[in-house]
Amino acid sequence: MRIHATVQVEVVVMTTMPKAFEQAARRHGVPESVLLAVSYMESRWDCNGGKPSTAAGFGPMHLTDGAALSTSRHHHIDGDEDPRGDDSRPALRPVEPAERQDGLPASLHTLERAAELTGESIERLRKDPAANIDGGAALLADYQRTVGAPPSADPADWYGAVARYSGATAEETAAGFADEVYEVIHEGATRMTDTGTEVTLPPSPEVHPSRSWLARLDLPHLARADGVECPGSLPCEWIPAPYSQLPNGKYGNHDIADRPTSQTIHYIVIHDTEELYNKTLALVQNPSEMSWHYTLRSHDGHLAQHVLTKDVAWHAGNWYVNAKAIGLEHEGFLAAGGTWYTEAMYRTSAKLVRYLADRFGVPLDRAHILGHDNVPGLVPEKVKGMHEDPGPYWDWAHFFDLMGAPLRPDGDSGTATVMILPDYDRNRPHYTGCDKDHPAAACPAHGSASVWLHTEPREGSPLVKDIGKHPTGQSTFSVYDHAARAVTGQRYVVAERRGDWTAIWYLGQKAWFRNPGSAPVAVPSRTRMATPRPGLDSVPVYGRAYPEAAAYPPGVAVQPLVPLQYKFAAGQSYTVGLTTTGEFYKATTFDTTQHRVVRGTQEYHQIQFGHRVMFVRSEDVVVTEA
Repeated sequence: MRIHATVQVEVVVMTTMPKAFEQAARRHGVPESVLLAVSYMESRWDCNGGKPSTAAGFGPMHLTDGAALSTSRHHHIDGDEDPRGDDSRPALRPVEPAERQDGLPASLHTLERAAELTGESIERLRKDPAANIDGGAALLADYQRTVGAPPSADPADWYGAVARYSGATAEETAAGFADEVYEVIHEGATRMTDTGTEVTLPPSPEVHPSRSWLARLDLPHLARADGVECPGSLPCEWIPAPYSQLPNGKYGNHDIADRPTSQTIHYIVIHDTEELYNKTLALVQNPSEMSWHYTLRSHDGHLAQHVLTKDVAWHAGNWYVNAKAIGLEHEGFLAAGGTWYTEAMYRTSAKLVRYLADRFGVPLDRAHILGHDNVPGLVPEKVKGMHEDPGPYWDWAHFFDLMGAPLRPDGDSGTATVMILPDYDRNRPHYTGCDKDHPAAACPAHGSASVWLHTEPREGSPLVKDIGKHPTGQSTFSVYDHAARAVTGQRYVVAERRGDWTAIWYLGQKAWFRNPGSAPVAVPSRTRMATPRPGLDSVPVYGRAYPEAAAYPPGVAVQPLVPLQYKFAAGQSYTVGLTTTGEFYKATTFDTTQHRVVRGTQEYHQIQFGHRVMFVRSEDVVVTEA
């Protein structure tokens, strides 16, 4: 059983939300389980303050309105860095912020149709949860009539209407959405929404959908290339990233390799796009831009692959990690409060990650399933510019639940190591920076996977400092600033306990967070931990695990072992996530015959040193079981 913290949240309007589902279902003759499950897939029952999604959708039923599309804030896909994450060649041009465009198919302009069906105003359908739910129920009933299905009380008969609600333009994508809706109906769900009420859908494992209604939608089939690497249960599109030679000796936008034969894949990296889906696809198809292996669309979880897993995409801002990782971009914006990290996208991503992890032997833990915000800077000067996505609103616990690898306590109150594990929905820390026009304003209350870390065991004490991210300043409460945060699934060594407060070793210092026994935000979790070898005052930490100089053959420049700016001092301990030997992939030219994999004998341990993972040499530390 997972142990969660309970944080008091303010209930605004949502005491009426379960009633709204009940009434809308009855009014329009839609089975309540179907209505609840569709809403859960589209929004996880959140209202999102009346703000639109990346697909211009509003409210718990994700009613869409193309007129709501506006200018996106910024673009994160490594356009402001060396795209490979090293200094091997000049950076490609930065990417300018893109203008949102109404690229939605006609089937996704549902707000106006809901207004016609219900007589409600567009404004109420956008902002009033009950009206929005009623509009969604009216749409489902309308779709049921359109496909010629009966106004049935049996949820099984609504498969065609559910598939059409996805707005998908290919049969496989529509069917994938509908199948996930019926999985939700089978499993049931309970969740506290973003406005503080609990909504429950009881499980109905006896429901078996009538998939024959899908043919009534008359949708074209999705073109699926023979080489696409996705679970057979997922509709997956092949939209290739180009491997092209460019002027002045440059090339893009990835490197050809032969993984896992040539190099072990250690990581799967979770990103968000900070961009809309169509623009994201345009970027990855441009040889002068960045690349990643897969993109997932928000509103329906649709999946596209761009780079074969054997090849190295340029996505993480760290060449060592790039060479050992598969990168997944999720349509969304980290400062949007997790608003449009939809259930549809979580479920597709979880199935994909589980498939990739099983195929390549990647352990399902937070030492191997990284956020982009957990990837270290290669060298000291790179640390400050590393990215922050997917941010504190990505629900890691739910993600691991969906992968069938739930994060659970392992140990007792005396265990020396802990795993961060707050209750996402009830854990609502203070953040700023969600409103670009008012950066100091508090973000709307929303569930979060992160906890703040303080210098002392009391509320109001300063946040701990990250000298790499803030060389001259202090950590802040910005949603973009993870300098003083620990996040779900990360494991740390306990430095001290005082009453309701726990201190962990974090970036060379004690970092305190409130962790009462009655409602903990961290749980015992046994793992290995590293301590400086006796006689050493401190040991260096690195942003890459490269080979020793003697391992490099003639013609391959030695990559220096440059420590990062942090201090891992005697008396401190950090959890060990994996152990590996040094490796460097030289791939700096378009001519693949010049590529080389350099392997050494230098052994490294990956440690959870702060919010990011880092590396220490095995001879510098002693590793023990917690």
